[in-house]
Amino acid sequence: MWHEEAVFYQIYPLGFCGAPFENDGKLEHRILKVIDWIPHLVKLNINAVYFSPVFESDTHGYNTRDYSKIDCRLGTNEDFKKVVDELHKNNIKVVLDGVFNHVGRGFWAFQDVLQKRWDSPYKDWFNISFDGNSNYNDGLWYEGWEGNYDLVKINLRNQQVIDHLFENMVKWVKEFDIDGLRLDVAYCLDKDFLRYLRRFANDIKPEFALIGELLHGDYKQWVNNDMCHSCTNYAAYKGLFSSFNCMNMFEIVNTLIQQFGPENWSWFRGLHLMSFVDNHDVTRVASVLQNPAHLPLIYTMSFCMPGFPCVYYGSEWGTKARKEDGDPALRVSFDKPEWNDLTSHIAKLAEVKHNSKALCHGHFISKVLTNHQCIFERYADGERILVAINAADYEYTAHFDAGCGRALDLLTGNYFDFGGGTKLPPYSCYVLRCE
Repeated sequence: MWHEEAVFYQIYPLGFCGAPFENDGKLEHRILKVIDWIPHLVKLNINAVYFSPVFESDTHGYNTRDYSKIDCRLGTNEDFKKVVDELHKNNIKVVLDGVFNHVGRGFWAFQDVLQKRWDSPYKDWFNISFDGNSNYNDGLWYEGWEGNYDLVKINLRNQQVIDHLFENMVKWVKEFDIDGLRLDVAYCLDKDFLRYLRRFANDIKPEFALIGELLHGDYKQWVNNDMCHSCTNYAAYKGLFSSFNCMNMFEIVNTLIQQFGPENWSWFRGLHLMSFVDNHDVTRVASVLQNPAHLPLIYTMSFCMPGFPCVYYGSEWGTKARKEDGDPALRVSFDKPEWNDLTSHIAKLAEVKHNSKALCHGHFISKVLTNHQCIFERYADGERILVAINAADYEYTAHFDAGCGRALDLLTGNYFDFGGGTKLPPYSCYVLRCE
């Protein structure tokens, strides 16, 4: 499917557009700002955008009020259609956040329950007890997501609820022509619902992608022919930055061997998972890494490991922000995109990824592994790629059988001679196509 060869760019629209945190009910056409950034995305060689929530919500987007309406703080449905049309004109796919586990307290059906109680036709849309009380003193108890009662859990065993969600999915495809969904907290979704969703997605648009938000565990429980096409690779996320901060490349490489290695016992071999170094929920990678010289190296690892990469808006030029300073710090608005050496490096990585079957679909084999260095191979359809990273502040010479005399460095266009050992300068990375 198309996502297997994609380079994603994540935008958190409410933050990106500078919308107020609380829904003030005022219509502003802020989402059109994305159109101004399309030349930047094209230059960055992005071919898919993942939008965090865009639909009417109470505050941060994940507490939905209305699945059919673009949040008034962002604009109108017509505005968003313009955005999607412009992205498609530039060969950029569009994936929306599918928040199907919970809604906001302002969701119209939940409001009906609060007003009519037992007489509401929507009382079975939620997990409710009229014998209890809520943190909001509603005079009834309801299930909130992981104890967050501003996020009202919806009953995915109720056919009316499913029909409502699916009707809106059809609307999103017909009205906006979206190309897929990232499923929020997919690990919480009822698995029968996920199977039903996959069958429905297969029918509404060819290659409509379902990418689940998964944290840890056996991803194959959710990513298979009956449920999600892919998921977020949180299992590798921590290993990416920890390997550089601890100067222990064994952590990330052994994780990748476990996940995608050549052995039959490899956990996720054959799956295409979303790799990332940060997103809207975690500290920006430039604030995580202790050594700024490692920034281009960690992006090289993320782009060249099995799966498909996702870049969080603003991180491509090294923006800093920490989770402990609150979510708004991670979801800021920039007047315009910036461009520096890191941005250029990421753009080149994206170009290389698009033009390499081995990097998109190839097997993973570790060739050289030390605390400070790693060289791994990706191969497919007769193409062999060697990815070499030296995270140390000294030159390192690797002696191993490269299987070829020389290779073309796809990042610089220079040839790399393997004779006499492979010399890696300090803080260096190479993506080498064997000849």
